[in-house]
Amino acid sequence: MSSNKVRQRLAIFASGSGTNAEAMMERFFEHPQIEVALVVTNKSHAGVIQRAERFGVEWVLIERADFEDEEVVEAILEEYKIDWIVLAGWLLLIPEYLVKAYPNRIVNIHPALLPKFGGKGMYGARVHKAVAEAGEQYSGITIHYVNERFDEGKIIAQHAVTVANDDAAQIERKVRELELKHYPVEVEKLVLS
Repeated sequence: MSSNKVRQRLAIFASGSGTNAEAMMERFFEHPQIEVALVVTNKSHAGVIQRAERFGVEWVLIERADFEDEEVVEAILEEYKIDWIVLAGWLLLIPEYLVKAYPNRIVNIHPALLPKFGGKGMYGARVHKAVAEAGEQYSGITIHYVNERFDEGKIIAQHAVTVANDDAAQIERKVRELELKHYPVEVEKLVLS
């Protein structure tokens, strides 16, 4: 994980359709200092695979059982000379060995203003439904470092939007706009700082 290379190499971990991953690939396509070097997915049918292929980004499938194998995962990340890991809709808990191998170099986005509406099982539509049911005035995104627990790492940035009287679908649309607009920019600032 040498930081003296010309370009910082990102691995994006994604389990789903990959809209945030695509926003990263667009932002860093031909970027002079940052490149998306790899997409890691744990789902063989994930939409992020097609998005990676469109950008010419290599991808690997690491299923849940293999993700627990430190040697397998670290060998893949070393092969691709990965400097940073960016979670973009990754649903598995990051194991302690990976947190230790990439201290303050694993970043996640959560679709709510942490510490509210975080933790195990709180992702995607579940979060937006909980926000709507709680009658929150605001929601948004939290970009944070990853530690060994879901959604408890140090907060890097938050961006909020008014959601008073919105239903879960309306909240999801507003939060998605924030994700696509701010996540790549915050990652860029962090990596280059």
